[in-house]
Amino acid sequence: MPSPPSKPPPTAPTRILGARLSLFVGGILVGLLLATVCFAVLTRSENGKGSASSGRVTLKLAHSLDPAHPVHLAMLRMAERVVELSDDTMRIDIYPSGQLGSETECIEQLQNGQLAMTKTSSAPLEGFVEEMKVFGLPYLFESEDHLWKTLNGEIGEELLTCAEGSGLHGLCYYDAGSRNFYSKTRMIRTPDDLRGMKIRVQSSPVAMKMVEALGGSPTPIAWGELYSALAQGVVDGAENNPPSFVSNKHSEVCKFFTLDAHTRVPDLLLISTTVWKSLTSEQRQWLKQASMDSSTYQRELWAEKSHESLEQAKSKEGVEVFEPDIALFMKKVEPVYDEFARGVVGELVERIRSVK
Repeated sequence: MPSPPSKPPPTAPTRILGARLSLFVGGILVGLLLATVCFAVLTRSENGKGSASSGRVTLKLAHSLDPAHPVHLAMLRMAERVVELSDDTMRIDIYPSGQLGSETECIEQLQNGQLAMTKTSSAPLEGFVEEMKVFGLPYLFESEDHLWKTLNGEIGEELLTCAEGSGLHGLCYYDAGSRNFYSKTRMIRTPDDLRGMKIRVQSSPVAMKMVEALGGSPTPIAWGELYSALAQGVVDGAENNPPSFVSNKHSEVCKFFTLDAHTRVPDLLLISTTVWKSLTSEQRQWLKQASMDSSTYQRELWAEKSHESLEQAKSKEGVEVFEPDIALFMKKVEPVYDEFARGVVGELVERIRSVK
């Protein structure tokens, strides 16, 4: 039986057409993949309102705080202002309570393009930006007024943009008050009372060195795991501001609160540098103005919440509050400055101390 005739090899034009078709299809697939990733962060849809872009821009903002927190309430105000300023051509969708990850995870999502905006304490940023270590230095700021004169001035603006090389652009600061020690075992009246105590700290080299210098044993633990760690005796105490102490029910376990105000570590509102650069100058102006308005509003809410929290802890939950002699603590933490206040951080320390 004769063999079927062999199929002639493709001509040169046929081979070129096939290669072009393969490249075209491959390009479509890659484009679809990139579009899917970008849509999760920033979406645009035609709305006929003549926005600066081709349509509405929606930014995803995630954070780890609860919906009753002053920062979340300020973010809601910011979202409203963005809609007003942009004539509803720009919006912010907010995901609180760690729905999309922890602080560090959200920072990483900004860097890899999965998220547009997040709120973080300056402490986790120490691992990304050297300059952020300055906020962890104990007793650097003389008062709340000194802190905000610094943040609202030239130094504060510089620090908002110093993380752009890491893919993070700062928009504004939120008040996180002063951080103070609290314990379930005994009142911390002097640094000697910290000796041998396991104190939960943020994942910050500066914070760990500070507790070591005061005689304690620093123990980094995720914020969401701290209540059980205190209840089970994994740590003897922690350090934070009054609203966080009460709202996270640590006041149920720890009955000794020391108002030593060792650090004033602000929160920062961040946006992905890639997303920031993708916005028009007008959209950036709307977002910046709305974020600054939210910062002012949040400071008002924070002052009220801080006072209410401390009163609730004392009157309703039986927490004893003590104001120590700060000079005793300041002398003990000098080794922290010897180790960390060098180079760019040392220069910032001198500039901050000169702010009046």
